Amino acid sequence: MQSPREYLRRHPETLRLYAVTDASWLEGRTLDECVLEAVEGGATFVQLRDKHASTSELVEQYSRLRRVIPGNVPFVVNDDLEAASVAQADGVHVGQSDAACEEARRILGPDKIVGVSVQTVDQALAASEAGADYLGVGALFKTATKPEAADVCLDALLEICRSVDIPVVAIGGLNEETVAALEGTGIAGAAVVSALFAAPDIRLAARGLRDAVNRVCKS
Repeated sequence: MQSPREYLRRHPETLRLYAVTDASWLEGRTLDECVLEAVEGGATFVQLRDKHASTSELVEQYSRLRRVIPGNVPFVVNDDLEAASVAQADGVHVGQSDAACEEARRILGPDKIVGVSVQTVDQALAASEAGADYLGVGALFKTATKPEAADVCLDALLEICRSVDIPVVAIGGLNEETVAALEGTGIAGAAVVSALFAAPDIRLAARGLRDAVNRVCKS
């Protein structure tokens, strides 16, 4: 049986439409319902992100959501290495100010997925050398989800994609319209938050986003 890390290496297309959860957009819906609709509509990768949840709450959320997410859709935890380890998650996504990539690899072992947020070529090279499996680059467009995130221009995204041989996922203010600007950059996929989870019909939004990303990702 393939490990999550090996599966991602063999199937980098699973990064094509990367859904990042955000409970603030639920509007009476459950997170389970929203995530299931996103996957049914075309989301290929899911990150559990909840900055207000405790480690135990993240473990509970992960275990519950894993039951509704198909096994061929990688499912990682944002930031919390302990939660990722206890929940036996597929992996973790860390930022520059969170646990280092090396620590994530040490705690989770060689078979789990480790993604790293970067904004510069130097950060990208460092993460790649430290064993990251993919990079998240942004924010590319103005977004209310992470107002503290540094802006990254499209030229910088292009240079990052060219500088590493691991997949790069764009993030930050992406929707069906803004994704078109990423054509030719070399991205493996697009990470979306509100464009999915704030949509009144998440399944329909996922279909439109998947089509838009497919148009700019040639491989």
